[in-house]
Amino acid sequence: MYKIMTAGPTQVRENVRMARSLECTNPDLDPAFFDFYKETCEMLSKAMHTENKALILGGEGILGLEAACASLTESGDRVLVIDNGVFGKGFADFVKIYGGEPVSFVSDYHRPVELSELEAFLQKDNNFKYATVVHCDTPSGVLNDVEEISKLLDRYGIMTVADSVAGMFGEPLDLSNSKIDILCGGSQKALSCPPGLTMLWVSDRAFRAMEDRKTPIAAFYANILLFKDYYEKQVFPYTMPVSDINGLRAALENYFEMEDSIYDRHARIAAATRKALTEGGVPLYLEKGWSNTVTCIAVPEGITDMEILEGMEKDYNIMISGCFDVLAGKIVRIGHMGENCYEDKVAETLDALQGTLEKKGIQVKCDLAETFRKELA
Repeated sequence: MYKIMTAGPTQVRENVRMARSLECTNPDLDPAFFDFYKETCEMLSKAMHTENKALILGGEGILGLEAACASLTESGDRVLVIDNGVFGKGFADFVKIYGGEPVSFVSDYHRPVELSELEAFLQKDNNFKYATVVHCDTPSGVLNDVEEISKLLDRYGIMTVADSVAGMFGEPLDLSNSKIDILCGGSQKALSCPPGLTMLWVSDRAFRAMEDRKTPIAAFYANILLFKDYYEKQVFPYTMPVSDINGLRAALENYFEMEDSIYDRHARIAAATRKALTEGGVPLYLEKGWSNTVTCIAVPEGITDMEILEGMEKDYNIMISGCFDVLAGKIVRIGHMGENCYEDKVAETLDALQGTLEKKGIQVKCDLAETFRKELA
């Protein structure tokens, strides 16, 4: 098995793996499971500092993005797609699938969305039902200020759908300090569960928008409204994946045990990683706005992305991420989120990266692992 230092999925703690092996009940019939599910959802609401209803859906994190668009979009709805990254751009596809008209606000992929530029755009055109935005756009590692963006959108009467799949639990996020109407998360990133679950936080305003639709939601599995009264009715729309939710509960308990230090640890590890790479002359992709969950490296001249990835796997047994879409071949990514975000693991990854580069004749200007550790000392 490779040591996975990818930008998600991440490594999984032993107690999470063991929780997934517990004996299963029938989640459609067992009242105790409805209580367990509800309590776990309430823990999610607490983690994001909100009274908004949290939900767990059976499906990898992309399900949440599609479900948000499926549940809010009616034919002809204009939807603002805030595009400064691959996943930001990708929301347009979901909007179109459900009959909406996506309108893109495109900004530089090398930096976060500038509020002043977005406001100038909105002053000219703000007739949108909702807007989509990504917190950490994982392919580039750019971090957008979704709290402030949502408040700006709210001033124009626009709801916000925010993708924080690769941000939450590694980057601070306070829903009470935002106007985010649907927040989307995934189990396999900084929460460090295996892939398979979507988490959603849904505002009362978003539920009202779903209930006030002129046409039915054109989905079943991606229909958020079907979950609204699950506890009162003691009915789930489909059979819940018990083992996955047991693992999620264990991971949430891990998070709350470390909550006071977890964000500082992510910030320190990320800053030290960037410092080591910069001093070593290994180029970062972003100009600014770096996420604390993933660092994106521009592939140096004289080597390809696949040579880096394959070299680290073959010679060091460490897996990091490449990239895709418009960034395919241009970037490799180190995921330092959740269970990946520890000094020894990142130092070993940097050492492997340096060895792989130097085998191809690319001189690194310092000892990456040593510089990284020194920055943390």
